[in-house]
Formats: sequence, C-alpha cells, structure tokens
Amino acid sequence: MLQDKLGQLRLLVEEMGTVLVAYSGGVDSALVAKIAWDTLGNRALAVTAASPSLAPEDLAEARAQAQFIGIPHQVIQTQEVANPSYARNPTNRCYFCKSELYGTLVPLAQSLGYAHILDGLNQDDLGDYRPGIQAAKEKGARSPLAEVGLSKWEVRQLSQSLGLPWWDKPAQPCLSSRFPYGEPITPEKLHQVARAELHLRSLGYQSLRVRSQAGTARIELPTHQIREFVASTDLEALVQTLQGFGFTYVTLDLEGFRSGKLNRTLTLDAAAH
Repeated sequence: MLQDKLGQLRLLVEEMGTVLVAYSGGVDSALVAKIAWDTLGNRALAVTAASPSLAPEDLAEARAQAQFIGIPHQVIQTQEVANPSYARNPTNRCYFCKSELYGTLVPLAQSLGYAHILDGLNQDDLGDYRPGIQAAKEKGARSPLAEVGLSKWEVRQLSQSLGLPWWDKPAQPCLSSRFPYGEPITPEKLHQVARAELHLRSLGYQSLRVRSQAGTARIELPTHQIREFVASTDLEALVQTLQGFGFTYVTLDLEGFRSGKLNRTLTLDAAAH
C-alpha cells in the first residue's frame, strides 16, 4: 500500500515536468524535494524562505538537507513580519505568511521557467486549522503528498525507507506559533524564542517549545522528560540565561509538550459562542 502511494507520488511529480518546491527543511517538504530530485533532476528546485520567523539553525539544517539530497537550493527573503496584518497575530496569521511566501515564489517560478510550485502539505494537515492552506491554493500551489493521501506517519516511513536520516525529526513550525493569538509579533520577540529553544536543545532536549506570553517563557517538554529536567537541570542558571535573552519570567508547563496547543483557544472560543 505504501509503495503504491510512492509510485503514485513519483508519477504525479514526473507528469508536472518542472517544479519549484517550497522547502522549509521539515520532513514533509524534504520528502517532496527528494522525490522531485530523483524524478526530475535539474528540472526541480528547492527554495527556502528566510525571515525572522525561521530560526537560524532551521535554515542551516535546510541547507544541509538539500545538499544531502542533491537538489539545487535557493534561499529567498520574505517580509511577512513587516505586514501589520501578520504582526498583529490574528487567528488567521498563517494566511498572511503564506500569501507573502507564495506571492514571492510565483514570480520566481515564472521567471525561472518552473511550471508548478509544490508544498509539503500532507493528508493529516487537512484536518487541522491551517488558514495558510487557502493562501497556497489561491496562488496555485500543489500538495503532492496530500494528493496521493500520505499521512504524517507514512511520510516518515517513506523518508526512512529512502535513506533520509532526518525521517524522525520533530516538527518545527514557524517561531510565530509560540505566541498566543492577539499578542503582537516582532523580530525581537522571535529572536528571543529562537535563542531560548536553541539553548534548551544544547542541554539535550529536542522535542520542545518555548511559548512566549507577555514576557513569560513557558517551557514545554514531553511529559516523560519533565521529572528528569527538573532533577538534572541547573534551574537558577537556566532562568538567568533566559532572562538574559529578554524574558521576565521563566515557567515549566506541567501538562507537557502538545503540538498545536495554540489552537486550543480557538476551540474554547467556539464553545463559548
């Protein structure tokens, strides 16, 4: 079944002829880049958008992964943070981000002669609140993983079978997702979060979030790691480090890491009305 979907994916990409991959360096877009390169060779290009909402280490990983795959890779600059509609951080913030991204990629693809723009959307993403999907569709982007019905688990399994060493890489949504809706986003705040998460990774923790709210850093770790974290970490030094990055308070979320926790407020608001 999985190999059938892989065959469908390859055929779909091959029929497109030339493609530009919107490539973040995540597991999903990396699989699309791998298939595009294996199928089309130099008729495929991976493009990563650099902005304050992308952590520097994520950009470095994207470069390294593209080199590993072999696909030509280009980095462009996007300015979504400068858009007041994005910076106000409304519930549809991602719409303005993707509008900026694909508004930049479409003329780039046209000027370079690529017929299609591909993203890394998978089947599971269609069941979540993702206003950026609408913006991508408006600009004509294609989602080959979703088109052949690949789930996130299947994407990871295919990535492993194709020899991609980052097949189990934790999801890394943009840094703006660390802020509650309605709290304005600035490059300085994004930089604070990026530095805090990088510091925690240097301590050995990989699956994590540092949520930022009104000057407070709220650390989320997998529940099974919380006890070890408290017992083995120099908490006083950690607080001093994060305060040095600009946070006023540092807390630990006892519920633990939950992907998509930001959207919980949308469910609560809907229930209240």
